[in-house]
Amino acid sequence: MSLPPGFLDELRNRLSLAQVVGRKVMWDQRKSNAGKGDFWAPCPFHQEKSASFHVDDRKGYYYCFGCHAKGDAISFVRETENVSFPEAIEILAREAGMPIPVRDPRAQEKADRRSELIAVMEQAVQWYRLQLKTTAAAEARDYLARRGLSPAAQERWEIGFAPPGWEGLREALGVKGISNDLMLEAGLLKPSDKGKAPYDTFRNRIMFPIRDARGKAIAFGGRAMDPSDNAKYLNSPETVLFDKGRSLYNHGPAREAAGKGHPLIVAEGYMDVIALSEAGFPAVVAPLGTAITEDQLRLLWRTAPEPIIALDGDTAGLRAAMRAIDVALPLLEAGQSLRFALMPEGQDPDDLIRAQGAGAMRKVIDAAIPMVALLWRRETEDKVFDSPERRAALDKALREKLKLIKDPSIRTHYGEAIKEMRAELFGARRPRSAGPSRGPWQKGPQVLSTTKSSVLVSAEGFEDHLREAVILAAILSTPSVLADFEGELERMETAEPTHRQLRDAILRHAHDAGGDLREAVSADIGGEVLEKLFAQSHVAISPAVRRAGDAEVARLCLAEELAKLNARRSLPREIAEATEDLAGVADEGVTWRLGQAALALDRAGRGNNEDKAEYDTGANGAKMKRDERDAFERLLDQINFGKGGRRNS
Repeated sequence: MSLPPGFLDELRNRLSLAQVVGRKVMWDQRKSNAGKGDFWAPCPFHQEKSASFHVDDRKGYYYCFGCHAKGDAISFVRETENVSFPEAIEILAREAGMPIPVRDPRAQEKADRRSELIAVMEQAVQWYRLQLKTTAAAEARDYLARRGLSPAAQERWEIGFAPPGWEGLREALGVKGISNDLMLEAGLLKPSDKGKAPYDTFRNRIMFPIRDARGKAIAFGGRAMDPSDNAKYLNSPETVLFDKGRSLYNHGPAREAAGKGHPLIVAEGYMDVIALSEAGFPAVVAPLGTAITEDQLRLLWRTAPEPIIALDGDTAGLRAAMRAIDVALPLLEAGQSLRFALMPEGQDPDDLIRAQGAGAMRKVIDAAIPMVALLWRRETEDKVFDSPERRAALDKALREKLKLIKDPSIRTHYGEAIKEMRAELFGARRPRSAGPSRGPWQKGPQVLSTTKSSVLVSAEGFEDHLREAVILAAILSTPSVLADFEGELERMETAEPTHRQLRDAILRHAHDAGGDLREAVSADIGGEVLEKLFAQSHVAISPAVRRAGDAEVARLCLAEELAKLNARRSLPREIAEATEDLAGVADEGVTWRLGQAALALDRAGRGNNEDKAEYDTGANGAKMKRDERDAFERLLDQINFGKGGRRNS
């Protein structure tokens, strides 16, 4: 198979070796350290009980200290799947979401051209570095000195200077036999629109070489010395070597430092990266003057599970942080997120370090906040929520953001965190009664507390546990019906952690189980969890389990169980939401909502074996348990009390 230049590098960058290997092994949780990309397991290539098989996820290599097997993701798939090299490439490319490469008879020619371009870039790096020592660069050297960069630091970062002329680089490299075509293709020259010879891309700028993760020079960033220049910072154009949205400044050294335990920091520009690294924060990168892209996020997460975004403390920096949140939300996975270090207003990391030293920067990094906190801040800062309409608008905006999160478990935890912050915000804003008595606004939480103690406990008790177990077992027994119920399963709240674990595993493997969902889930979370599920008597007697594979029976069972489960939970949820949202100031619309919830509970029906003596007729003739009815009627009393009267008995 002839592959396009750079294809294998891109494939390895996009994949996590730990995820590829994790489908075949059970990690030793005591020896493994996921935060550092360090994983251990019994070797899949020979029989053993100890965990001597090691995966270094950051470097993308595995090694067994027992049988000495070693390699990368491609060799692992070849050995474990017993496939050829081209077949392994196709398997991994599909997993990484990359188009399957087609045969390219010119692949070797392109690879040779790429090598030529890299050699040209290295020549340019050396020439720019020499120019920094010339008389023409005196102002540039003074600028770097004012920014605190010693000559030794300038050497470490290979900083150079592009003189003001239009053809200095072109002539210097031309003398060495490098053609204009190569320099144009490398982005070092620009074509003239006046029919003249091409001219230098960078002029009168301090030059920062941009290298890929393997240390190859692929582009430049140039800082203008003329304050009237249209672009303060200018990057190389996109070329065969350089894709701005898939590159990070200082990527290779930062990846190595993060592997040694340093926190991975994302700064805004070249000078911030250099200042942070020189101050003792070596695992630092920058996204090259653009908003962080999905590809850059994946590169960051390959390096560390929780990169820290440390953008400038101004309006532009905060906007960039907010854009990063929107990009990251759909990509979140368990243990994979972002944190945000909020810089003092008007300062960037370089400013802070020069003014107050590395200790001040350390405090900012240590105080980095989770992404959910900054999301909340964006939606609430400088806003007033003194009306139901404004609060409803906030709820709507937050719900829209939560919908972006694909992982159901993470979405649930985000919802819980936002609910806590919402309660704190609105609790602090609620007006106090002037007299000793408490008005309906203050009585709301008391009613909610009573409701939780009476309704929610019963609604999410043993009966819900039984229904959840049957739903999960029915899907695992007949996976072909999952597509019809995937949305409802994703929204299904679970009463206990084991059921949540099962639900999330089913959703994770809904589209990649290769037809055997039960086996995929078992490999993911362990066979003992499934054994306990199917060993329960109420699961074993379910028609959907006894007649596994019968899609019609499974659909009927799931539709009925989900309807009953949703109906049982809708009433307490409506009570809680109405109490919290309107805080005692209600009208007939709220009464109607609660009555409809109770009717839905009745329409869903009850099993024949339930004790009908526990039920009574509540508002609007709806049938409900007595403790549910009591809570429901107490709320109606509360609502009418807030309006100045009592509910008619």
